[in-house]
Amino acid sequence: MSLKKFLTNRLATVGPDTSLAEVQRIFQAAAFHHLLVVENKVLVGIVSDRDLFKALSPNLGTASETIRDTATLNKKVHQIMSRQLWTLQPDKSVYDAIDLFLQQKISCIPVVNEHKQPVGIISWRDILRLLAQGKNRREQG
Repeated sequence: MSLKKFLTNRLATVGPDTSLAEVQRIFQAAAFHHLLVVENKVLVGIVSDRDLFKALSPNLGTASETIRDTATLNKKVHQIMSRQLWTLQPDKSVYDAIDLFLQQKISCIPVVNEHKQPVGIISWRDILRLLAQGKNRREQG
């Protein structure tokens, strides 16, 4: 089973100099858990909602919020993004993705073309959804 059939090609990307305030807005507005960081169309990093949570002050939006706390929103994506990228190409199989998930303990895999340009993303949730659909088909048939 090729990744082409199962990857999410509705990508959310940001640049390395995007503020964390903008990243926060994107995560709040969409059901994304990961944003691909792209520079000159090439994948250079990835930032998760967990990365953002760890980078922002826990006092934001509380009565004890200070200027220092709100300043964390001015940080840039390149300051918190993961640069260690585990990627696959679209012609790889779902089993290659499963192996990578298990070996690297990651929650998503960017799918890139031969020029390292993102063409999709697959998460462990996508894999579970695929397995559940297969189970449902077997039970119905």
